[in-house]
Amino acid sequence: MTTIEGARRPDGASRDDISDAVDRDLRADVSFLGSLLGRVLIEAGGRELFDDVESLRAAVIGAYEGTAETSPEHGQHVVDALDHERAEEVARAFTCYFHLSNLAEEHHRVRVLQSRGPNEGAVSDSLPATLDVLVDEVGADEAAARLQNLRFQPVLTAHPTEARRRAVSSTIRRISQLLTERDRAENAVALGENERRLLEEIDTLWRTSPIRTTRPTPLDEVRTAMSVFDQTLFEVVPRVYRLLDDRLLGDEAGRAPAKAPAFLRLSSWIGGDRDGNPHVTAEVTKAAAEIAAEHVLLGLHRATTRIGGTLTLDQDDTPADAALAALADRFRELEPTVAAEIGVRSPQEIHRCVLLFIAGRIDATRRGESALAYTSPDELLAELRIVQTSLAAAGAHRSANGELQNLIWQVETFGFHLAELEVRQHSQVHRQALAEARAGGELSPMTVEVLDVFRTIAGLQKRYGIRAASRYIVSFTQSSQDLANVTALAEIALGSKEAAPVLDVIPLFETFADLEASTRILDETLQTASVQERLAATGRKVEVMLGYSDSSKDVGPVSATFALFDAQARIAQWAERNDIVLTLFHGRGGALGRGGGPANEAVMAQPRGSVDGRFKITEQGEVIFAQYGNATIAARHIEQMAAATLMASSPSNEVLNSAAADRFGDLAHTMDLASREAFFGLVKADGFAPWFATVTPMEEIGLLALGSRPARRGLSVESLEDLRAIPWVFAWSQARINLAGWYGLGSALEAVGDVDVLREAYAEWPLFASMIKNVEMSFAKTDDGIAKAYLALADRPDLSAKVLDEMALTRKWVMATSGNAEVIADRPVLSRAVRLRSPYVDALSLLQLRALRRIRTSEVNDPADADHRLLLLTVNGIAAGVQNTG
Repeated sequence: MTTIEGARRPDGASRDDISDAVDRDLRADVSFLGSLLGRVLIEAGGRELFDDVESLRAAVIGAYEGTAETSPEHGQHVVDALDHERAEEVARAFTCYFHLSNLAEEHHRVRVLQSRGPNEGAVSDSLPATLDVLVDEVGADEAAARLQNLRFQPVLTAHPTEARRRAVSSTIRRISQLLTERDRAENAVALGENERRLLEEIDTLWRTSPIRTTRPTPLDEVRTAMSVFDQTLFEVVPRVYRLLDDRLLGDEAGRAPAKAPAFLRLSSWIGGDRDGNPHVTAEVTKAAAEIAAEHVLLGLHRATTRIGGTLTLDQDDTPADAALAALADRFRELEPTVAAEIGVRSPQEIHRCVLLFIAGRIDATRRGESALAYTSPDELLAELRIVQTSLAAAGAHRSANGELQNLIWQVETFGFHLAELEVRQHSQVHRQALAEARAGGELSPMTVEVLDVFRTIAGLQKRYGIRAASRYIVSFTQSSQDLANVTALAEIALGSKEAAPVLDVIPLFETFADLEASTRILDETLQTASVQERLAATGRKVEVMLGYSDSSKDVGPVSATFALFDAQARIAQWAERNDIVLTLFHGRGGALGRGGGPANEAVMAQPRGSVDGRFKITEQGEVIFAQYGNATIAARHIEQMAAATLMASSPSNEVLNSAAADRFGDLAHTMDLASREAFFGLVKADGFAPWFATVTPMEEIGLLALGSRPARRGLSVESLEDLRAIPWVFAWSQARINLAGWYGLGSALEAVGDVDVLREAYAEWPLFASMIKNVEMSFAKTDDGIAKAYLALADRPDLSAKVLDEMALTRKWVMATSGNAEVIADRPVLSRAVRLRSPYVDALSLLQLRALRRIRTSEVNDPADADHRLLLLTVNGIAAGVQNTG
């Protein structure tokens, strides 16, 4: 049996030393929740279960710290001695611990953000601070113009990276609320009641199976995303705008007309992305849009009713102007009975009457009652602004520019559709469908479905406005014809060019070859009549999407990083030459192997002209809940991303990136060639694909009901080309190797060989620094000893040696480049959090290794057996522990 080697602290620091440096309140929360979990374990499984958990905990901590009395093999012996039932219970216990620890860290982060004083809010990455820099660089007028054109657009996607069940997430949310209430408890009685309720919820968490029994449908994924909108985004977005507006207006805040623009737009692929997902049909897309519209219209109706109820301003003191009086008259003609009922309750409060009638029209829009329904969000905005103007004219400036302005911002941001539903389909599907449609005869079910999608889009635009669904992304765009095919299919589906829906057809360049060909394809696209017509209608706006996942899996993370940077620079230059208003859409994931890492830093590292005040990015899986699940954290994230989007196009930042890219171009070329050679040397080796499936739980991950999308597009594990990038990254992170985020970097840095030059690049080139920092973060979550145990699952010492040698080489050169004595030493908060978690993740890794060894050596491979169940339990736990799935 393979033993765990080398799992020792590199600097000799003890866990207590690290703990002493962690904030006292955070440590207190983790300790308190851990003690409650211990009580639950004893109540549920007896002292024996608690002792087994503690025995494994002591073993892995001892191995991690390298204490004399505990050998690295001891944890493995503890795990192997457990029977099946107890092994599952121990895995669940450690998983629960990670959920509670994550919750405590989030709670502490919120506590820190909320404790900041008014002056502390002006940190360097805040919107007000960014505006101050822009004013210094470009002047007040230009800075104001750039702010008005600012656009940050997160796109919610349902890639299967959220390993938690919705039931588990709901329980965690309730525990989080109780922890918040505990901070406010004023006496022992309140604390005692709070503790009782916490124990109840932690007991529920313990007893809730972490494994989904059925795979979620696309509409399940839509409803999960809606919970984020309902609980945070609807209220958080105007709060972010208000924070900026308060800083812009100073003492006049809340009195003067708002200056802050509604700069956020939300999009969604959930229910629209059908590339490789047979479960997303035209019917599903229609239902997804209807669910989203239902949520936003309910939210707008409640907000309008609430605000209308507060506008008890008497007509004598706050008279209506002529426009409002005319609007009230029109409402009485439109629906006399409803208007009369409202008027009886508020005969002298015309502003209140009109706003309550508007609330009724919003509800009619939701129900589809054509007589009262709005035809578009613009019609609603026009009426709200009539109310606002009348209030201001009557001197009620606070009412005009307070909650009513928040409502206007919400309508501007979310419309009647909440999030623009974007459709994505593979270019090959369009080619086949168009060939069939033009050939005549009976159409295949695939082609019928393709045509139905365009009819669905047309119906959604008619019901909710063009903004509801107009973007159509073409995966694996390899020619301008791939984009023209979409327009042709839309016209065939609806019968004519005039009846076809309005579409912005967006190329998605994913592979290395496609990135290289991007500007040639875009040049060809400009020659088509349909594109020229659309450019004239939109003010020459063009969107281009870049895929991070497949390019990284295609040529390795280092070459992909440089290829993406070069492609963005070339596309930005293409846009400038052709007078195009460009938006680059970044298909980044949460994991480092999929373009992850701190997104605001990534924005600042983009080439000149590629951002220009507009940034669109996918928010995937667990990232959605990490960034938007808590209101305070969501507000901070949105502000950081908006500030970075604004600052990226500042003259100083663009000069910095351009000069560095020019200066270090030869370095990038050297690294590109060396890293690609190293990467291909591994992934193109004979038998690599089945070896990868053996040394990681990649195949077993497919058994988890993580999401509606299949893990592969159809081929077997003998082919990596058809393996989706998400399980590629997820599997390596489960094995604590994280290969997808760093492999080839060590060879690349060694090929440069000059530490002084590398350190200069690290200090002066944001793209290079971001790459090094992200790999440091990746290495913080790796473990050499655990990695060796996974690699030993297959008898390929040549491939294992490649991985371990490149890992050691990468760590050596990354440390030399950053100048850090150990990984992420310059990020102490993150460093402490990772170190405190690592031994507990080790425990789950040992349990997963036990299961994998038995599965790999068993003559009967039964997905329903105890070993597979234990493995799936550990997948959830490790994902929670490293906070990084796909």
